[in-house]
Parts: sequence; structure tokens; C-alpha cells
Amino acid sequence: MEDLSTLLLQLKDEFSRHLVFGVGILLMGSFFLGRAAEKFNLPAITGFILAGLLLGPSMLGLVHRDLDATLASITEIALALIALVIGSEFSLVKLRAIGKPVVIITLFQLFITFIAVTALLVVAGMHLALAAILGAIASATAPAATVAVIRDLKARGPFVDHLLGIVALDDAGCLILFSTIAAVASNSLGGSASLSNAIFHAVLEIVSSLLIGAVTGFLLYVLTRNRRRTNEMLIISLSLVLVLSAVSNTFHLSALISSMTAGMVMANLSRKTYRIVGALDSLSPPLYAAFFAIAGAELDLRVLTSPSVLLMGGIFVTARAVGKMSGVYLGAGLAGSDPLIRKYLGLGMLPQAGVAIGLVLFLDTIPYFAANHDITSSMINIVLFSVLVNELVGPPLSKLAVTKGAKLE
Repeated sequence: MEDLSTLLLQLKDEFSRHLVFGVGILLMGSFFLGRAAEKFNLPAITGFILAGLLLGPSMLGLVHRDLDATLASITEIALALIALVIGSEFSLVKLRAIGKPVVIITLFQLFITFIAVTALLVVAGMHLALAAILGAIASATAPAATVAVIRDLKARGPFVDHLLGIVALDDAGCLILFSTIAAVASNSLGGSASLSNAIFHAVLEIVSSLLIGAVTGFLLYVLTRNRRRTNEMLIISLSLVLVLSAVSNTFHLSALISSMTAGMVMANLSRKTYRIVGALDSLSPPLYAAFFAIAGAELDLRVLTSPSVLLMGGIFVTARAVGKMSGVYLGAGLAGSDPLIRKYLGLGMLPQAGVAIGLVLFLDTIPYFAANHDITSSMINIVLFSVLVNELVGPPLSKLAVTKGAKLE
């Protein structure tokens, strides 16, 4: 019996270090726990995260910690596609249709959330640069849960139009804010001569990212405009997105900004953008399932039980909620929006998932954070703690907001 146990442990150790096995077991676990989560009226991504936690190093250990660096490539690919899709939503036609009030509310809730989370984390003892990065991540809102609630309730009207517009703009604003803060912070933490030097490098990084993204977006347009076959569009667009991400990371540029810019340029040059996005969507289910499961595998239960992480996580969640709701309230008041929008729309901004997880995992691609994994691990656990809380309480609060503020069929 002892020999059998030893053999099983050896097999487990052998398989857990195998990349293909790791991805396969994460996808399988994501499927079953995702379905289980939906039966309890929770988002499937909650199940995906729990699958990664269960199968990862903190619990069963079927996915070895040594695979972290390799699995990070999946995160990189998923983030590049997410950023491209977000950018593709910002054609000039859509921006004009969104309207000034939506832009005002978005900016208010984005920056108030950033300031609130950053300030309170600094007061609690966190380094300013790290607190600012978490503050930028806190500004992200997960559109999936909110859209699902709106569809289930068959809601319509100005409240819904405002909510959808703000959620879409919010993710784009979050990517820009995070990329800017991360660039300044990494240069500052990495020992740059001065803050002005760090800011100079950050501006250079962002401008270069915009340029390389614009060129890629133009190439996407040129190479796909006369293509009719979906598989050809998929091959071309995926290859360009992957090359863009690799080049951006190699030269320490922002892969997020470059991918989002590529999507934006493509959307304003081509009417076939929806076909490219549709083609890439065929890759989304397994890729995103693996993406969230990897995030769960990164969750270190030993760190999560640390009083300091729980304290910072609690501050993060609370400050974010206050920032989102007060930002919407103040922005809607300044924009002269309907009282129902001012009163209830903030509740619909609380869900948090994909973009936030992706941004904190993205830190592993930045040299300073890759070399200081203890810092990165703590930040990942704070964000994952927030995601777990907000994915549990966010959807019910979004449902309450839409029920109170929108017209239901």
C-alpha cells in the first residue's frame, strides 16, 4: 500500500510539471466548477477561479508552481485579445453616440475610485507606487455580469444605455490609467534617477505603444479588407495580435495599450471589424476559462490568511465600492442626469473580474515585479480577494440597480 502511495505521488509530481497536462486539467476543472457555479446563480468565472485554486499548488497540487512562468503566456494572449476587443468598441461613430453625460460619469467614477483606493492603502502602510497600481486596477469593472443581468431582466431605457456605455468606456480608461501608472511605478521602483526620469520613460513607453498599435491596426485593415473566409481572417488577426504582444513585451512597451490601439484603428478604418472580433471570439471560451483558472492557481491560501493581506484586501474592496458609487453620484449630478441614474447606477459598477485579474497578472511581465515575486504575489492575492467578493455580491447588486432604475419588459 505504501509503495502504491509513493508511485501515485511520483506520477502526480511528474504530470503536474507537464504543461499540456496542466492546461488540460485546468480546462476540465473549469468546465465542471463553472457549471456548478451557474447552478448557484454565480458567474461561471467564479467556478473557473475556484477550479484553479483547487487544482493549483495551494491545494491538490495537480498544477505545479514551476509552471507559473509558462502559463503566463496564456495570460498574455488572453489579455492581448481582451484589449483588442475593447479597442474595437471605440469607433468615432460609437463615441459620438455615447454622449457627454456618459463620458463625464465614467471619468468621475474612474478617478475617484483610483484616488480613494490609492489613498487608503497608503494610509494603511503600503508603498505609494504599489498602492497606485492597485488603485488603477480597482477602477476596472466587469461588463459580463452586468450585461447578463440586463438580458435576463429584458431591461431597456436611458438607465441601461448609460450603464452599458459607462462599463465599456471604463475598461478602456482603466487600461490607459493602469499602463501609465505601471510604467511610472516600475521605473521609479526599479531605481530610476528621479521621478521626472520615470515619468519621461513612462511617456516614451506609452507613445511608442500607441504608434506600434496604430501600425498593427492599419496592417490588420490592409490584410483583412478583401478576405471573405472567416478562417483566413482568424489566422491573420491572431498572428498579428500575438506578434504585437511579443514585440511590445520584448521592448518593455505596454502590450495592453498597443493592442487596444490596434483595435481602435481597425474599427475606424474597416466595417468588417465585427467579423474579425467574431472570428477571434471562437477562441474565447477555452482561452478565457484557462485564463481565470490560472488566476485561481496563483491564489496562495497561506498569503490570503495573512492579516496584512486581509486588511489590505478589505480596504481595497471597501474603498473601491465607495469610489464607484460616489463617483457615479457626483458625475451624474454634474451631467444633469436622471435622479434614478444618479441614485442607483453606481451599484451596477461593482462587479469585477477579467480585466482586473489580467492587469495584476500582467505585472509578471514587468521586469521589476518579475524579479520581486513576493510583492507581486501579495498584490495578486489582494485583487483575487476583491474579485471573489465582488463576483459574489456584485451581480445581485447590479440586479437591484437595474430593477430600480430601468424599464422592465
